[in-house]
Amino acid sequence: EVQLVESGGGLVQAGGSLKLSCAASGFTFDDYAMGWFRLAPGKEREGVAVIDTDGTKLYRDSLKGRFTISRDNAKNTVILQMNSLKPEDTTVYYCVAVKHSEFVGYRWESPFEYDYWGRGTQVTVSS
Repeated sequence: EVQLVESGGGLVQAGGSLKLSCAASGFTFDDYAMGWFRLAPGKEREGVAVIDTDGTKLYRDSLKGRFTISRDNAKNTVILQMNSLKPEDTTVYYCVAVKHSEFVGYRWESPFEYDYWGRGTQVTVSS
């Protein structure tokens, strides 16, 4: 059974940091591009960042410089380090996965590109 389990969400003051983790199981982690999405204000899912199997990283333009994605293949984990958090970053964050062979970089921000989704973790940034 495939599982993506997010952790690390919570309440933080504006300007603070949070580190989200996603523990993956049930598939060959090394073969999958891993990423993070979040719910936008209109409840659409928007791409935050993705990291491919070779370490290539893609970020939402508006988040570059504040968010960093990384992966630990030995631990089947993907990390999202979020710094300088703003109240508008408040929402649910989801871990996602897609097989590398199916991953199309220029479509990375489409939620339909991903095979697996976690249940999400809430991030709340107070002003």
